[in-house]
Amino acid sequence: MFQVNFLLTQFTALILAGFLRTFLSPVAVTAATRHVFGLVIGLALGYFCFGRQAIHLAGLPALCYIAMRTQNPRNIQRVVLTTSLLYLSCVHYHRQMYNYGSYTLDITGPLMVITQKVTSLAYSIHDGLTRREEELTPTQRYQAVKKMPTTLEYFSYVFHFQALMAGPVIFYRDYIDFIHGRNLAGAKALTGCDKNSGHYDEIVLEPSPAPVVIKKVVVSLLCAAMFVTFIPTYPIQKLKDDDFLKNTTVFYKMWYLMVTTMLVRFKYYHAWIFADAICNNSGLGFSGYDDSGEPKWDLASNVDVYGFEMSLNLKSSIEHWNKGTNRWLRSIVYERVKHNKIMFTYALSALWHGFYPGYYLTFANGAFFTVVSRVTRRNIRPYFLGSKGMKFLYDALTFATMRLLMAYITFSFILLEFIPSVTMYLYVYLFPHIIGLALLVIAPRLPKIPSHKEATVKESKTPQELINGTARKSM
Repeated sequence: MFQVNFLLTQFTALILAGFLRTFLSPVAVTAATRHVFGLVIGLALGYFCFGRQAIHLAGLPALCYIAMRTQNPRNIQRVVLTTSLLYLSCVHYHRQMYNYGSYTLDITGPLMVITQKVTSLAYSIHDGLTRREEELTPTQRYQAVKKMPTTLEYFSYVFHFQALMAGPVIFYRDYIDFIHGRNLAGAKALTGCDKNSGHYDEIVLEPSPAPVVIKKVVVSLLCAAMFVTFIPTYPIQKLKDDDFLKNTTVFYKMWYLMVTTMLVRFKYYHAWIFADAICNNSGLGFSGYDDSGEPKWDLASNVDVYGFEMSLNLKSSIEHWNKGTNRWLRSIVYERVKHNKIMFTYALSALWHGFYPGYYLTFANGAFFTVVSRVTRRNIRPYFLGSKGMKFLYDALTFATMRLLMAYITFSFILLEFIPSVTMYLYVYLFPHIIGLALLVIAPRLPKIPSHKEATVKESKTPQELINGTARKSM
């Protein structure tokens, strides 16, 4: 029932997004009208989908807004982060106790997005009101909020219907720019001239999102069809079956992990791409033009399917998956802590997701293999840069490795349980962990070689030329 309601709300949101862009554009109505429309529709869809559970959608941001209004701006970010995570954790815990292992849609999904919104806003207010611009990173400087939002602005931002159900997190600055029409900066413009008055009027040509919206809706529905059609053949619960564990080879187990985790990803692709289409249909998500002059609608994109599935390293995989959450984690953790950045970032991500042991196994492994990936790339990759053939071999090896590694890291996130996950690790002999530990020990001890560019320069010059060049630089 929840899934049916979810689909109905998303298709309704898609239609209403077009109405907002067409009939309630910034040039036709006031900003307050657009705020009220987004807020009322968001609340209505939230109540339709979740019924009485929707009280939590109002409870968490209300408490956080009280904190924003009453706390010192120097501490506001810590208070809001603590308040929102405690509230979200209580809901996570309740779900885990009374509906353990369930994959049904519930209120925790929208609450997780709301938590991202209120915490990112609190940090932006803290940056805008208490820190000097030279202390901020370029992203923090852009997102800084120098005036406390009004009640209407705040709750419209929290509940706007385009991204309430499945995200992505839209940062406050981007949302306010959208409400006022400033998100079209960089759009093509026409200039009209009144010959009598000499007055020039600039008319901004808003690019039509129709082609990209149609494309994203079709791709989203295809992803849903893939998931519904094939997931019964590769159920994740089979990983707990004794017959599967004892009577299949290591190679088949790894193949099964790769297929079942890929199929589960199609469920996320469906939800995120459709949500992206809703944002685009309302005019939210425009980010300028590419080199060929085509409009780009990727500001609100939460996933790059091709970039993720074809990634050659763990960093690239992470950057292309759940991009809104990556921006949120970078904004409030990674760019702010001075030590153990990776550990704190993965820890917050795990806590934000809930308390299932499988989450913590996935993020612990993610932190470990992130370190392994960095060490390997720094110390081994230079050996493969001497020729195109060697570079192609390296890319092929890393491509195959990433497919295996992502399945190995993420299956516990889907399986949720601790003992079955560890049992699977043991049945594949912990090979990725063992290889990772070996690389951490061996890779830094390998002989250092210059980068390909440095080697080429040194080979193309005689010793005397190098000495003369050095002498000239010193002069």
